[in-house]
Amino acid sequence: MPELPEVETTRRGLAPHLEGRRVRAVTLRRPDLRWPIPPEISALLPGQRIEAVRRRAKYLLLDTQAGSALLHLGMSGSLRVLPPATPLDAHDHVDIALSSNRVLRFNDPRRFGCLLWQPPGETHELLRELGPEPLADGFDGAAFGGATFNGATFNGDYLFERSRGRKAPVKTFLMDQKIVVGVGNIYAAEALFAAGISPLRAAGRVSRERYVRLATAVQDILAYAITRGGTTLRDFISPDGAPGYFELELLAYGRGGEPCPRCRRPLQQAMIGQRATVWCGHCQR
Repeated sequence: MPELPEVETTRRGLAPHLEGRRVRAVTLRRPDLRWPIPPEISALLPGQRIEAVRRRAKYLLLDTQAGSALLHLGMSGSLRVLPPATPLDAHDHVDIALSSNRVLRFNDPRRFGCLLWQPPGETHELLRELGPEPLADGFDGAAFGGATFNGATFNGDYLFERSRGRKAPVKTFLMDQKIVVGVGNIYAAEALFAAGISPLRAAGRVSRERYVRLATAVQDILAYAITRGGTTLRDFISPDGAPGYFELELLAYGRGGEPCPRCRRPLQQAMIGQRATVWCGHCQR
């Protein structure tokens, strides 16, 4: 499933083509994806000017005065800006025609993605319980802190306070979208490796100092992955059709049984929370 860097890469690729353009028409080739596509998409979106293309967690929002189209790529979805005469593929389910004589095309073979509607001034129910963003708005990949949301700022102190009394593995804790958004399986594994923390350790038994290292590792790895275009897994491609290249630099994820990049001992692999997890039993404690 595309994670935060892949979705942010998609947002950055789409924004120059969408922002300031008017929606001329919406073509729905099926009435639903993961959930039914609400009637507002066809009734309210045409004629609207796209004011901004935003990301919240792994969701994209196309903001207009009438409301926001809310999109999620699911496991295999992709968004491309194309000439309207481009031949359709089998799983091209939605076209949003733009005043630039281009279409935003949503392709989703597995239909685990979604296209929903958020009225102006409201927060969609899928977004209401989400935790803070790990990266602040407008970060430049060099100096940045976590974004503040509902009074919570993502940093080591925040993780330490939220983890007290929790017996679940720290990897499960880090992937909880109510704690922090956008840290999926790949980047959780990489951040824990960078911070030297075993994914098996109970979240409540990680010290404040180690959470500071973990928060910094999450931010550094996510920011760097964005500069590299994300991680290509299965079907993900960026809006220009180019794959992400951070996959080539993964130190832990997907490398079970291979030598640890630090100590050269074999990396261990197990299932945690029904997700494959790789770590070094020597370097991560």
